[in-house]
Amino acid sequence: MKPSAPPIICLAGPTASGKSAASLAVAQHWPVEIIVMDSATIYRGMDIGTAKPNAEERARVPHHLLDIRDPAETYSAAEFRNDALSLIEQILSRGHLPLICGGTMMYYKVLREGISSLPEADTTLRARIDEEAQQRGWPALHAELAQYDPVTAARLAPNDSQRLQRAIEIYRSSGVPMSTWLEKDRGGAPSPYRYVTLSLEPSDRSALHQRIAQRYHAMVAAGLLEEVARLHARGDLHVGLPSIRCVGYRQLWDHLEGRCTLDTAIERAVAATRQLAKRQLTWLRSDEERRVIDCLAATAADQVVEQVAELWTPPNSA
Repeated sequence: MKPSAPPIICLAGPTASGKSAASLAVAQHWPVEIIVMDSATIYRGMDIGTAKPNAEERARVPHHLLDIRDPAETYSAAEFRNDALSLIEQILSRGHLPLICGGTMMYYKVLREGISSLPEADTTLRARIDEEAQQRGWPALHAELAQYDPVTAARLAPNDSQRLQRAIEIYRSSGVPMSTWLEKDRGGAPSPYRYVTLSLEPSDRSALHQRIAQRYHAMVAAGLLEEVARLHARGDLHVGLPSIRCVGYRQLWDHLEGRCTLDTAIERAVAATRQLAKRQLTWLRSDEERRVIDCLAATAADQVVEQVAELWTPPNSA
């Protein structure tokens, strides 16, 4: 822990909770640089469905870790940790406020705690597992996982395709259950910084669900299907890649491949996004030290600004 360093603020919350708007509100008061903590906005050409900040917003406030990978490439939580720690140090050296903002909770966990040295991703194996899931269904693969890794299976939902795929991939590639890897080795030291979580959470989950549905329909109206169609037309992308498995993209990809109607794809995308929000909230609520702000309140952004004012002491202002 660096004794002279200020606490690093993380503005977190489920999808559609208003994180981006709140971060821009903070930037009106201090010289902020935003470190985006999002496993989808890293991909170039995936703008509408990820609610990526637009050119005007990026011109107003520096945003880091956007558009750093092609959709055919991967980006791990360990890579995020290394990049984020480097960026925090650089931003602090400029006398600016590093504001971590996003909803990929695994990135945040790894940033704070370090990461186990798990086997590297195998995209070919992932594609085979995904094809198997298309035939048998993820619940069947979940039941299979429970036979050789009951610890991991117990904490994963039967339809949590991304995490199930990773757990199965690790076992099939190494012969060692994921839970064993996690138990035997914690690679990387804890972060040298202290983190404070400002958590945007809904006082009424049904209202957040309405937001999610409205936002996704607005994305479709803004050209999301055409965005996915451009990715599909490349010919080198497939559902075994993390980019195409992103919520809201995978469902439209299935439609383009003739597996469902557009209306069904949209319904599935909204449902999957709501499930994502549920997982994000579950993770956040496990952090008893987080500072909760009702994301549905009209004053939510102002409350975030007030919290930051309490936490952030600009250099040379003491």
